[in-house]
Amino acid sequence: MDQHSFLFQALVYLASAVLFVPIAKKLGLGSVLGYLMAGIVIGPAVMGFVGKEGQDIMHFAEFGVVMMLFLIGLELEPELLWKLRKSIVGLGGLQVILTAMIIAGIAMLFGLEGKPSLALGMILSLSSTAIVMQTLTEKGLMKSVSGQSSFAVLLFQDIAVIPMLAIFPLLAPSDNTATQPGADHTWVGGQPGWIQTIIVLGTIILIIVAGRFLIKPLLRIVAATRMREVFTATALLLIVGIAVLMTQVGLSPALGTFMAGVVLANSEYRHELESDIEPFKGLLLGLFFIAVGASIDFNLILLQPGLVFSLVLLLIVVKGLVLFLLGTFFKIGKDQNLIFSFALSQVGEFAFVLFSFSLEEGIFEQQTVSLMIAVVAISMALTPFLMMINERWILPRIGTLQKEVKPSDEIDEKNPVIVAGFGHFGNIVGRFLRANNIKATYLDIDSDRVDVLRRLGFKVFYGDASRYDLLHAAGASQAKMIIIAIDSAEKRLEMIETVKKHFPNLHMFVRASNRYDAYDLMNAGVLRVYRETVDTAIRMGVDVMTLLGKRAYTANRLARTFLKHDEANLKKLAAIRDPDEYILAAKNYIEELELIVQADTKEPALERDAGWDVESLREEINAKN
Repeated sequence: MDQHSFLFQALVYLASAVLFVPIAKKLGLGSVLGYLMAGIVIGPAVMGFVGKEGQDIMHFAEFGVVMMLFLIGLELEPELLWKLRKSIVGLGGLQVILTAMIIAGIAMLFGLEGKPSLALGMILSLSSTAIVMQTLTEKGLMKSVSGQSSFAVLLFQDIAVIPMLAIFPLLAPSDNTATQPGADHTWVGGQPGWIQTIIVLGTIILIIVAGRFLIKPLLRIVAATRMREVFTATALLLIVGIAVLMTQVGLSPALGTFMAGVVLANSEYRHELESDIEPFKGLLLGLFFIAVGASIDFNLILLQPGLVFSLVLLLIVVKGLVLFLLGTFFKIGKDQNLIFSFALSQVGEFAFVLFSFSLEEGIFEQQTVSLMIAVVAISMALTPFLMMINERWILPRIGTLQKEVKPSDEIDEKNPVIVAGFGHFGNIVGRFLRANNIKATYLDIDSDRVDVLRRLGFKVFYGDASRYDLLHAAGASQAKMIIIAIDSAEKRLEMIETVKKHFPNLHMFVRASNRYDAYDLMNAGVLRVYRETVDTAIRMGVDVMTLLGKRAYTANRLARTFLKHDEANLKKLAAIRDPDEYILAAKNYIEELELIVQADTKEPALERDAGWDVESLREEINAKN
């Protein structure tokens, strides 16, 4: 088979992902680094399966960025933007402006001219939305202050690309238009810079207005056909159409699809579009990361290793310091600020688009672009390592852990209960225990939340509750039970293994996010699993039955029956691995449970009136007989 054929390329990309991502996950490096490793191995530097001449790789990268930006744009809800407006405009705006100015100044000191220096500063001020979001999600940090701050900054950076691409034509040499390949085929070909800027901004405004008054009615008409494939095809037509329009005004197709996503985010059909595209999201992001790994020019790195790695180090230090100073100014806690600074210290995927656009505009020479693409790719590849270094060596030494957990008067006070995770679930459990005068020791990974809880009167310690040393310091050896209510499912499983290995005396009560999470916890040996939605859902059902005329004690007794048998069936289903066997067993259990509940409603009225807990009453009668 021709190694340049589409099928061979697809085979290589998929096989490399399947091989390297599980290895990276097993080593604790994260899926992002696994994709990058796969790209390096199959790229020109090692095996040369793809992108031998370096051109095909950027086409793959462009495709990955195009689809990723559509999904990012699709998630930009107006309510979320308004909620994070201070962080987006303040923190995000200052980060882009200050970083761009500092990098531009450094570039001018190295002899680069003013306009290229400004373009370089703007490009390198951006961070990788794909890597940061996926890394923080895998670590369960998206709901923390560092996660929310990172999201706000990334959101501003994504939006800032629009004016950047509009400004870049103004930074191009005045005689460059005639030499650009294919420039005359666009609407801005041969036009002065200020006219190009007007055309670009006018096109963006046109897309926004059309999306508000034309796209929504069009989607409503197509949705009325009730044909899902036609609806998806219409969405793709809009994406491609807007991408072509943006290309005609001299902008990147990736920016066009980003705009398409923003336009569709205002539609009532956004969730349907997300559900159609979501299954492809991980694969497309993986494709992008593989392309990034394959795009690293190792020949250039080998020729100038000192220059390349010095630029990478300088870039990470400058961006990290700017981010840390801004985080301090915006009163982000020290440990959260460190996570925030390390997470965003790399350069983002937009750099590939912007450098390509700058090369076409004549702002940079090919040699400069090749050097900076290598720097960008290496900075992205180092992100998982930087996060790991921060988590394992920096945070325990200069974060808030030592300051808040170490004092002997707090550590020496041992309580019978330990609560790990004081978010929305653990908070309810903790307040209930405190109301009943049951003392507990609380652990949480979000230092800002720890500060708030301490002001509210709770004795809370900052730290990763899955770590043995922190559990030991919290008195796990003497405690009777531990409530595991942390947000991350992976961290919960990790903590369960730590408790089973080092503190077998503890009775574990574990929060489960859903039914499938409960299966994982049961298979890990946990006996007491609490699904965080089931009790509320059943209580809602009880209220509905009562409003419909059922007596309160009858509705509550039936709810107890339902929950008891559902929990028993849950334990049986947790052991089934085969999907077809699971579906069949689940169907049988559902039918059986319905029959049990319906039969319970037909029991004699005397027994129903005897009390709320009929099961206990039956056991008492049987014992007497």
